[in-house]
Amino acid sequence: MQKKTIGDMLSESRRNNGLSFAELEDRTGVSRGVLQKIESGETKRPEFKTVKSIPAIFPYPYEEIIEGYLEEETRSEMLFEILQEIIQCEYSSLVERVSLKFLQSPNEKTEKALERLYGFADSNAIAETNNEIRLALYKVIANYARQCGEPIYIAKALFKKYLIERDDFTKLPQKYQSGEQILQYAEFLSPDERILLHYKLGVHAYNLGLFDDCIKLCKHVLKEDGTDSRIKADSTLAICNSYYYSGDYGLSEKYLELFSHYSYPHVTETVKVMEGAINGKKGNLNLAITQLQACLSEATGNNIIHIVNELFELYLKSNDVHSIENLLKYEGQMNNVNIRTPFKKTELAYYFRLKGDYKMRLGLIRDAVDSYLKATLEYAKVSAHEKGYECVNQILNYYTKNKKEMDYFVINKIQKVYNELIISR
Repeated sequence: MQKKTIGDMLSESRRNNGLSFAELEDRTGVSRGVLQKIESGETKRPEFKTVKSIPAIFPYPYEEIIEGYLEEETRSEMLFEILQEIIQCEYSSLVERVSLKFLQSPNEKTEKALERLYGFADSNAIAETNNEIRLALYKVIANYARQCGEPIYIAKALFKKYLIERDDFTKLPQKYQSGEQILQYAEFLSPDERILLHYKLGVHAYNLGLFDDCIKLCKHVLKEDGTDSRIKADSTLAICNSYYYSGDYGLSEKYLELFSHYSYPHVTETVKVMEGAINGKKGNLNLAITQLQACLSEATGNNIIHIVNELFELYLKSNDVHSIENLLKYEGQMNNVNIRTPFKKTELAYYFRLKGDYKMRLGLIRDAVDSYLKATLEYAKVSAHEKGYECVNQILNYYTKNKKEMDYFVINKIQKVYNELIISR
């Protein structure tokens, strides 16, 4: 079905309301001559400022009026004016249609149109709008650039789109795959953009536990960044941590040493924590505990969660119940930490898993169930569903191994968590 033009809408509205052109002129402030030409179709492309003056008499949604105007409009300047209007009003449903029509305008060269739209999407005015609008713009730019064979704007638009989407912790695996695809266009990005892309992807890989990917991506940053930037420092730390979690403590120490030479505020504390953690993994338990206890007494920010987990593991190995009970007192402080990264959320989830292991060891089954299910929900927040299922299996394995019947309390708890997981996915 063909969409109504502005002339169609004007004619239908005027007749349905029994209005003459003179009465319509009084109501809108638009001259009757102009109105007559629009209605008759003589003026197929009225000025947008005229169209904005007459919606009050139309029984149509604003979006439909704009759609009707677009039926006839092909002038790039008018289309750009419409785009600015609908973005200010946050009509995201129209953004893709208007921006695509702007790119297709016959009086604008493809490369110039892409450059202008990209500049607009990347401007401060757009930065203040919601992410849905920005994503719509970058999506149109990338798709149209791909159709026209303009790799520079494929690369730039996909990169900007990725930087927004990667912050959705519930879709980390999918967004990482999207980010990886940009690497094939990396040569069309500026040197600074390439460094930032590899760093962001490296951290993304680290958050997903893809440590080999993280090492490869962050080593690219170290190679390309000739400065002592914060990005280079944090890439060095990401490599150090990736080797640590991969079990290669020698290389972890090597990159920790490189990281220690940076002068950023977080370096000294982080180095001390990692030295204690590495000693623990290498079997120097007493030294590790001493180092980590000293770190815990002066811990700031997100480090507290990591320190507690490292000590928790060491205390479980030595069956130091008294020290574990003291460690549990930090839980309230940990819950109040402003967690900014998915990996730190994973560490919080891991704390509750360790707590579940401890409570299970003591035979406090209901407390263990609570902790395991809390861990499951925390893992779900960062798409770490497999680790969440492992926690549920810890509960099921207990009842299976000990041939015990699961009571209503446990069944009800599992059912509630299951329902929460279904809603969140």
